[in-house]
Amino acid sequence: MSGPVYVALDTPDLDRAKALATKVRNHVGGIKLGLEFFSANGRAGIKEMASLDLPIFLDLKFHDIPNTVAKAIQALRQLEPAILTVHAAGGRAMMEDAKAAAANGTKVVAVTMLTSLDGNDLTSIGLKEDTHEQVVRLTELAKKSGLDGVVCSGHEVAAARKTWPDGFFVVPGVRPAGAATGDQKRLMTPRGALDAGASILVIGRPITQAEDPDQAARDIAATL
Repeated sequence: MSGPVYVALDTPDLDRAKALATKVRNHVGGIKLGLEFFSANGRAGIKEMASLDLPIFLDLKFHDIPNTVAKAIQALRQLEPAILTVHAAGGRAMMEDAKAAAANGTKVVAVTMLTSLDGNDLTSIGLKEDTHEQVVRLTELAKKSGLDGVVCSGHEVAAARKTWPDGFFVVPGVRPAGAATGDQKRLMTPRGALDAGASILVIGRPITQAEDPDQAARDIAATL
């Protein structure tokens, strides 16, 4: 693996996803495929992307009753993703069943709090405003559930790692200095996120929407 950056290919267009992945393949550690890609291309699309021989992070953020999540993950076992996501808010039984259903080599990580949310959003859905407290609580729950790690913003990863020293920490919402923030509210630079305790970084638009995606990936890698 060449580095901790997974490039987020958030596009429904299979040809575009393949072209982008091919351009940046020497400067990223893997590719992240989410709901947008999966809804358009399904298992066949994932298989086609797997032919590029880059680790695949399948970011479908499962959140349902334990039996449904387990069966959905079992249906993906043959694809052998390197990483897949569930929502920690689905609870302990759901996370335990998700891990049991995944292929042996797949890391199952729990999304603690979306990076598009802040304290105001937490109160609007009936939770306490403290984002740190929410992330730490869900990190502890993911650990007890036998998962491999969690997804959290760069601002909470140090606190999460303190709670779970040998956990695997995925940090999205990472932007190089000077990049547009998009719809993210809790951001950090790639170097800052790694220093704070990230295991891997998920970076999308700063690479995929750059004039030269390969150079953008190379520039980010150079800061690490």
